[in-house]
Amino acid sequence: MIAKLEHVSKEYKVGDQRLIALQETDLVVNQGELLLIIGPSGSGKTTLLSLLGCVIYPSTGKLWVNDQLINEMNENQLARLRLHSIGFVFQNFNLLAPLNGEQNVLMPLQLRAENYRTAMEKVNHALELVGMTDRRKSLPRELSGGQQQRIAIARALVTDPKLVLCDEPTASLDKDSMVVVMKELRSLADKGKAVAVVTHDPRLQEYAHRIVEVNNGVVTEVESSKDLFSPKK
Repeated sequence: MIAKLEHVSKEYKVGDQRLIALQETDLVVNQGELLLIIGPSGSGKTTLLSLLGCVIYPSTGKLWVNDQLINEMNENQLARLRLHSIGFVFQNFNLLAPLNGEQNVLMPLQLRAENYRTAMEKVNHALELVGMTDRRKSLPRELSGGQQQRIAIARALVTDPKLVLCDEPTASLDKDSMVVVMKELRSLADKGKAVAVVTHDPRLQEYAHRIVEVNNGVVTEVESSKDLFSPKK
């Protein structure tokens, strides 16, 4: 287990009204699995991902990530937890345009003030994992959407996080690039990472070990058929 929500909910105040983004939820995220979080836009799935990513605090309940109780941590402690234990992959890649692939992957290690030689060894390994060593010197504008997303995955992996969180990672990709990226993410889970992927795309179900659906802030476990556990080749 890498993360646990116990009776967790999230609400926001909008003027005099209360907006419940996530109803009271119990959920465990395990190492060695790809957890797919599906649901329509506005259902609460991004709120759930933000809680797992220690970006926001729960309104009620208790949240643990990497054996740490998030409710009791301050903002600086959360920032350190995110930097050392969580990798983020976004829909629009969020690569820094002036930096090449290698420099984008290096950035989180620079934030941790790691030794340059050690950091570059980690960068090389992360790029090898996603098959992008040959494009390491390319700028984001010189890469396809799928290649940019693979660089973004390498950046998420370079700190060796226990938890990788992906927010609509294939939404900007064509079908072929989607398959490549999802196979990469499934492979990471098979090798022991905890990977959580938010999506509204039902095509991604075949790559999941486990699926939960979020609808109107309610999280429900989805019964999976056998073929969901064996990605197509």
